[in-house]
Amino acid sequence: MDQKNLILAIALSIGILLTFNLLVKPNAPVTTAQAPQSQTVPTPATPAAPTTPPAAGQSVTATPGDTTVAAAPRGPAPRIPVQGPRVQGSLNLRGAMLDTLELSGYRDTLAPNSPLVQLFAPRESTAGYFAQWGWSAADGRTRIPDGNTEWSASAARLAPDSPVTLTWDNGQGQVFTIALTLDERYMVSVTQAVRNTGTEAASVLPWARIRREHTPTLAGFYILHEGFVGVLDGRLQEWSYSSAKSEAAKRPGSPAFEVASSAGGWAGITDKYWLAALIPSRDIAMRTAFRHVSEGGVDRWQADLAAAAPVEVAAGATASIATRLFAGAKEVATLDFYERTLGITDFDKAVDFGWFYFLTKPFFYAIDFLYDLFGNFGVAILVFTLGIKLLFFPLQNKAYHSMAKMKLVGPKLTEIKERYPDDPRKVQSEMMALYKTEKINPVSGCLPILIQIPVFFSLYKVLFVTIEMRQAPFVGWIRDLSAPDPTNLFNLFGLLPFDPMQLSSFLHLPAWALIMGVTMFVQQKLNPQPTDPIQAKLFTYMPVLFTFMLASMPAGLVIYWSWNNLLSIAQQAWITRQERAERMAARRTLALAKKG
Repeated sequence: MDQKNLILAIALSIGILLTFNLLVKPNAPVTTAQAPQSQTVPTPATPAAPTTPPAAGQSVTATPGDTTVAAAPRGPAPRIPVQGPRVQGSLNLRGAMLDTLELSGYRDTLAPNSPLVQLFAPRESTAGYFAQWGWSAADGRTRIPDGNTEWSASAARLAPDSPVTLTWDNGQGQVFTIALTLDERYMVSVTQAVRNTGTEAASVLPWARIRREHTPTLAGFYILHEGFVGVLDGRLQEWSYSSAKSEAAKRPGSPAFEVASSAGGWAGITDKYWLAALIPSRDIAMRTAFRHVSEGGVDRWQADLAAAAPVEVAAGATASIATRLFAGAKEVATLDFYERTLGITDFDKAVDFGWFYFLTKPFFYAIDFLYDLFGNFGVAILVFTLGIKLLFFPLQNKAYHSMAKMKLVGPKLTEIKERYPDDPRKVQSEMMALYKTEKINPVSGCLPILIQIPVFFSLYKVLFVTIEMRQAPFVGWIRDLSAPDPTNLFNLFGLLPFDPMQLSSFLHLPAWALIMGVTMFVQQKLNPQPTDPIQAKLFTYMPVLFTFMLASMPAGLVIYWSWNNLLSIAQQAWITRQERAERMAARRTLALAKKG
């Protein structure tokens, strides 16, 4: 096997993947919910009672959001504020919706006065996004609250030290309540209850839903999942907006995805850094669904939970069901905390760690630990890379020794090819004989490269998808390791007063990408050069190609690659000197032996 052919194939494969990554990237990616606008959209659908009561023994299921309730002309909806250490917003008492929520610890940009990241927005806005709780009437006669119902609140605000209970009396003997408790982070615990003071039993189906009244602007990277997400029946489910729309179109009126039991799981809608998810109770069977609805040419998206069977409320009795709502930032430590303390199955998989989860998450922990030590994620990446180099040093040392020997026998290989230009089999046999004589394994240099591919993509994932790296500074002009290096060669790194990116997205060549290209070029020169002239030319242009491809990558990734190249250069230079010293010593010993 020709080592250079394999290396070339691997390098080109990485190049193709990175190029595709750049092609699918939008010009102006947005990763936060848009601020609410004044434009109105149709009132979202709210569950309504079936037109006829179920037959004896018949199972009735709720379909949150499948029946439109017309909105009556009314004044502004009554609200109570939501105030927590990590969130702030308001609870809409008309329809029992949490529809305004900002994340206190995060801003849209690095500017100190930048607006806080807004997760939820009122449903009448173009960025409508909210969580809602309600019931469907399984018996066809119980009057239930709908999207226009105005609830009374037991407290003036919802806060960790101030739980709120919403109450509504249907005038038929049933009192509906929704008790909400906010914790110190991003979790709202909700208990929906029906107290039956009437003389007849009532049959209802409680539900909860997360509703998005628009399709958000996506980050648009193929390695990042955005859309529906959840762990249901022990399995991770991910449905992009496009795949959910296509699936729903195959079965009009049906969900894109539905599972009957979701005890211990969760389901919701994810953005790059933010998540809204419903967590069902473990003590009652629930049905979970992901839905796409097109109304007036506008795509709407919904993740909902509903009781799998009607809840019977006998006369004089009370029936309740408990759920939770997570609405906040996908901080790994926070998700791990909820997974550990609340028993939420694989809640950390809300972060798109990808196929290399077994590497990506440990890498995150290691870098996060180093950040705690050094106080800088950029320094943590450098130290982590050094640790990886030390870990694989024996393996890479052996590979580099082999590569150094390959470089020394390069002229002999060229001579063999020139000697038998028309006999490939003879060339191959002579080359193998030379490898055997010189004790060279031609494929030993491939293994470190193969190992570095999952390491590279795992680190890429950590830098790209974890919110901890968002807006994390390094030194100098790098103020956000998760964003591209803002400098540009084409305006002399800011000396010329114009932005070349306005002319073309390809006119972006930052300082760290140039550093990476130079280090890659030096490292390439230390490696044995391909004997094939076409391969040699391709390898010559490889640093240039990678420089432009990594120009728009997160700065942290380019810094990692540059630092890794520098460490490899130092290691290869040291090994090359050792090889030369050993050969010179061997020659001196042979010369002395001949004289003797």
